[in-house]
Amino acid sequence: MAKLYFRYGAMGCGKTMQLLQVAFNYEERGHKVCVIKPATDTKNGNRLLTRIGPERETDFCFSRDDDIFAKISKEYSNVACVLVDEAQFLTTSQVDQLMQVVTKLNIPVMAYGLRTNFRRSSDGFDGATRLLQIAQEIEELKTICSCGRKATLNARFVDGKMLTDGPDILIDDGTSEITYRAICEWCYDDYKNGRK
Repeated sequence: MAKLYFRYGAMGCGKTMQLLQVAFNYEERGHKVCVIKPATDTKNGNRLLTRIGPERETDFCFSRDDDIFAKISKEYSNVACVLVDEAQFLTTSQVDQLMQVVTKLNIPVMAYGLRTNFRRSSDGFDGATRLLQIAQEIEELKTICSCGRKATLNARFVDGKMLTDGPDILIDDGTSEITYRAICEWCYDDYKNGRK
């Protein structure tokens, strides 16, 4: 029976790498997969890249207005699995559409993404919130902070300074160095209060 899976974790925990491994496993056994990501993830065009090397083309990139169920049912109904990268950028409706892929097309959907934004606020990512509400299986992928503790948060740094406010999506315009780090609660608090 098909299910909707949500695999989340802080940046650098291997979400995209695991997605690519799942795609490889299906394809090695002769099954087709559909790999998608949001169009808002512009840094690599329509490619998925990992920090350690493996990459692949997506089947399509979706915008916030796209009906993912309609697209998959029309063009990808013959796949064995749908794999979604950067799932936090899905809309609430799109997560519901992925559930339709599971229930109406009997195709498993594995969504990979962040659970929270860098602000740690209650107005976090709509996609992640909805996935946490309705996914039938939820798994945390773990990584560590530079201090060695478990990293559960994502921090945004601009020119080396941690920011705790701003838009969810910040495009690098070449005038500032924008980086993200997976950090623990203790280091987040230290950066926030100027102790680091």
